[in-house]
Amino acid sequence: MTTEPDLFVLSALPGPGRVRLGGLLGEALDANLAGRLSHFIADETSPAIALFGQAHKCCNHEGDWYGEHAGKWLAAAARAAARSGDAAFGAQVRRVADYLVAQQEADGYLGTYAPERRFTVPQGPAPRSWDGAPAKRTWDVWTHSYLVLGMIEAWRCLGEQRYLDCARRIGDLCLHALTEGGIDVTTQGNHFGMSATVLLDPAAELYLATGEERYLALARRVLEQANARPELNLLPQALAGVDAAEIATGKAYQLCWNMVGVAKLYRATGEPALLEAVRKVWDSIRGHHLSLGGGPWGGVAHRSREVFNHRGVFSPYGYVETCSTFSWIQLNRELLAITGEARYAEEIERAAYNDLLGAQAPNGEDWCYYIYPNGKRVHTTYWRCCKSSGSMALEELPGVAWTVRGRDEIRVNLYGPGEARLALPAAGEVGLRQDTAYPFEGAVRITLALERPAHFVLALRSPSWAGLVRATVNGVGASAADAFAAGGWIRIEREWQDGDVVTLALPMRPVLHARVSQNTQESLAPDGSPVAQQVMRYDYVAITRGPLVYATSLIDGFKTEETLRLPEDPQAMLETAPPPEGYRGPAVRMHLGYRAPLTFLPYFEAGGRQDGTWRLTWMQVAPNLA
Repeated sequence: MTTEPDLFVLSALPGPGRVRLGGLLGEALDANLAGRLSHFIADETSPAIALFGQAHKCCNHEGDWYGEHAGKWLAAAARAAARSGDAAFGAQVRRVADYLVAQQEADGYLGTYAPERRFTVPQGPAPRSWDGAPAKRTWDVWTHSYLVLGMIEAWRCLGEQRYLDCARRIGDLCLHALTEGGIDVTTQGNHFGMSATVLLDPAAELYLATGEERYLALARRVLEQANARPELNLLPQALAGVDAAEIATGKAYQLCWNMVGVAKLYRATGEPALLEAVRKVWDSIRGHHLSLGGGPWGGVAHRSREVFNHRGVFSPYGYVETCSTFSWIQLNRELLAITGEARYAEEIERAAYNDLLGAQAPNGEDWCYYIYPNGKRVHTTYWRCCKSSGSMALEELPGVAWTVRGRDEIRVNLYGPGEARLALPAAGEVGLRQDTAYPFEGAVRITLALERPAHFVLALRSPSWAGLVRATVNGVGASAADAFAAGGWIRIEREWQDGDVVTLALPMRPVLHARVSQNTQESLAPDGSPVAQQVMRYDYVAITRGPLVYATSLIDGFKTEETLRLPEDPQAMLETAPPPEGYRGPAVRMHLGYRAPLTFLPYFEAGGRQDGTWRLTWMQVAPNLA
């Protein structure tokens, strides 16, 4: 039985300066700062910021999305500056933020469009595409949404009031436009308005940051208009359990971001229907629309590569958009903070170690717009949205790795090397250091540093893939009897001392997963009863080990597919082996008996992390023709 979470025990997400991640995630964060964040935007002359100057926006009549990069970069860069303590980079972030503040107009507008094309100006009927997109002005509200989030993050991390004031003025402009201005927000974006109703998130965030009721009114107004548009009908459809693919156009990135906004509105109001709606959409996505690597996927037999497929559709060639992985991580962050349930932390970890790292290049600058379970790695071009989304997603991870819940509980959400300093009301400041080779190995050692002995709970996430989990405190076994009954947590409550050591052993063995790609033709029998005939079927298998998905490169150096004849006990053909030279993760060898073994490596590095390399995750299984 699931009980409603208590608003007063929301998990506290620590600030970026209080957590340091090492290992794979720490390396990705360091590369993010040294690469994308430091170089893409340096100052007001950088192309993504020059868009906001009067010389450009006075005559910009196009419907481009390029303005989104400013807010995205500001949100990620402010966190990176705070976590790294890099004073020079912090000064760079301030310079860019101050330039943007200076470009804000008297009414609060801070966009890139000419006056007659702005979201505040009513427009006549315009041609629309299949997804309900207006011919122009598609991304103005979207850009302002990211600017609000970026300015709030700059205020939090850099401590300058003018950034929060800038965000407020944008919120005030949006509220005026959607009320006295007579603007319907759903006419301002594509996918039947979902690209504009994302304003839910920054509106609710403004309320949570300021406590000012007008921003709560703005969030409610956006949701009201989203519910009133027949093609979108956001909250009623979500509450009815409509599959994610059938809400508006089923656009993965936008739908996840809308649900982030609904979750924040729940945090602001405590209205149970809001949380119920978010959970139902989450259940739909988790159950039917994720790749094995944890990213939302779609694009098969659709006009858009970024739209969920119909429920039940599977293809190893589906598209996983990095933007969608980012918004999925954010949605799980919100649900983790609200409910404290371990499954949301597990989804963040799965997506981070697989589809997120699988899209990033080691230089921290290049990203894949799309990745595929089976397909070629392609680094995307300068302006593409996913380069900034990937950067933002990485900067989410330190804040969710450890959380404080209530007055007396610390939770370990993500495993991997690193350190944290957490303020716990029952114990003062608690230092924690995690020493581990995770995600490659399952041995985790956590050392505590305390100002004084203190009684509290340390909760260790018990992954769903791990089976029997063993934990010890200073070498003495701790009970794991309630690891699953308590929602995936091993909760160790005791009087803790400075220097106490907790160890966790997470069994990791290769696991074979099966999926089916099929097509069924429906007709009527002579008596009028329905008949379903399967007209196409392909069976596939793939491998995971611990939290990692495994893949191989081109088979025999040139083949993009392979059909396997599986033995009677397919699990027995898998063997863990040392990594080949130049690779990080342990390999998994598949011994088929009739050919040379196939060697699989963690998906994020399989085939090498260079542009143009191939990864093959799902292998077709030979049909049984007997």
